[in-house]
Amino acid sequence: MSKNGHSNAGFVGDHADSVQKPTGKSYSLELAEKGGSHSNSSTNKAIVAKDPDYNPYQNRDVEHPTTNSETLFHLLKGSLGTGILAMPNAFRNSGYITGSIGTIVIGFICTYCIHQLVKAEYELCRRKKIPSMNYPAVAETALGEGPGFFRACAPYIGTVVNTFLLIYQLGTCCVYVVFVASNIKAIVDAVGDTNVDVRLCMIIILLPLILINWVRNLKYLAPFSTLANAITMVSFGIICYYIFREPVSTEGKDAFGKPENFPLFFGTVLFALEAIGVILPLENEMKTPQKFGGNCGVLNVSMILIVFLYVGMGLFGYLNYGNSVLGSITLNMPEHELLSQCVKGMLAFAIYITHGLACYVAIDITWNDYVAKRLGPQRNKLFWEYAVRTILVLMTFLLAVAIPNLELFISLFGALCLSALGLAFPALIQICTHWYETKGLRKVWLLLSNFVLIIVGILGLVIGTYTSLREIVLTFSE
Repeated sequence: MSKNGHSNAGFVGDHADSVQKPTGKSYSLELAEKGGSHSNSSTNKAIVAKDPDYNPYQNRDVEHPTTNSETLFHLLKGSLGTGILAMPNAFRNSGYITGSIGTIVIGFICTYCIHQLVKAEYELCRRKKIPSMNYPAVAETALGEGPGFFRACAPYIGTVVNTFLLIYQLGTCCVYVVFVASNIKAIVDAVGDTNVDVRLCMIIILLPLILINWVRNLKYLAPFSTLANAITMVSFGIICYYIFREPVSTEGKDAFGKPENFPLFFGTVLFALEAIGVILPLENEMKTPQKFGGNCGVLNVSMILIVFLYVGMGLFGYLNYGNSVLGSITLNMPEHELLSQCVKGMLAFAIYITHGLACYVAIDITWNDYVAKRLGPQRNKLFWEYAVRTILVLMTFLLAVAIPNLELFISLFGALCLSALGLAFPALIQICTHWYETKGLRKVWLLLSNFVLIIVGILGLVIGTYTSLREIVLTFSE
């Protein structure tokens, strides 16, 4: 996940500030983007090619390049998680017709924005004669190529992108805590015929969460991640069994939801669909990165599959459970059937053991890009690293305890972070990258299309965040 000069992507070095960045072309797969010292322009200029017709794809020296099918699998894994289990609740807010059409439209827009981000990265790498960039580096370099006002903002945009990524990753960890605790509560309530406070379940899992995030090398978590993927696939199959074992009907279901609830749907779908953090790292690690885009490229194929799965889960899950559907469809499954309890337990375990992977990105950004640099060389650096890891877990835990509502968490962080990362920032990057290249009608289209995306992103961020916060206040003031 990090480019700290260590061959293992999961390594967080004890002396991050003293290790020189490699000047060769060695790149490791990041599971989410980060910037900090990696996104400044001086680093970008460290590798200069002599060939005037520079092709970034031909100059990437990846130690273990991924095939097209492997990249497709990684994209599917990055998008299939707690978000898909919340899709029936999203359709409850939108209605089944609005939800089906809306998910397809949002999926199309997200795919378009990802294409623009990848194309901008290629163009900027070609101009700067470097093999690849991460998201903050692309944003900083693009604004540096744009008009005067944006050039003035270029030194700060990397930090802004990193901040949104950090908030999103911490938010994802909060969702994980609430999801695990809610499913444990459902099992305990069914078995013991009681009503356990979900916050008590959070307290029970706190120490295991801290311990799993003390693992400094991600290769030790890799087998658990593989196990979690297998458990998730089996669990999805059982969930589909429960959805389709009885005929679904549109009777009593809303075809069109209330307009005031649409921002909640928008935020949930964005949270579920967007895997913006893994896009550039996956494309940078491909054996044939030119196959990532294109009409039948890896990105389009994966997004078509993802949107199909999300529409299916949302539509049929809502038609089955109606307006009683909860933040995760697992919580609607029969309480006293052994199979449904097994699914809840399996998914709770799968999400728990991947919590370390989700929180690692936030740890990596916080520690390597900020804290380690300010500490400087000292003997107690390892102690402070563990302190940072513990504090970040406690932050997500306390936020989850304060607001133990799964659907509102998902909608809030989807609207707050992914409206910017998935929509507004790629459009801004596209404008700045081609500002001086386009003229006439092409420039009009460049500005018009991207300003629409920026406006949609800003409206989604502001209205979606406001609606989610309002619902949180109303829910916990009752």
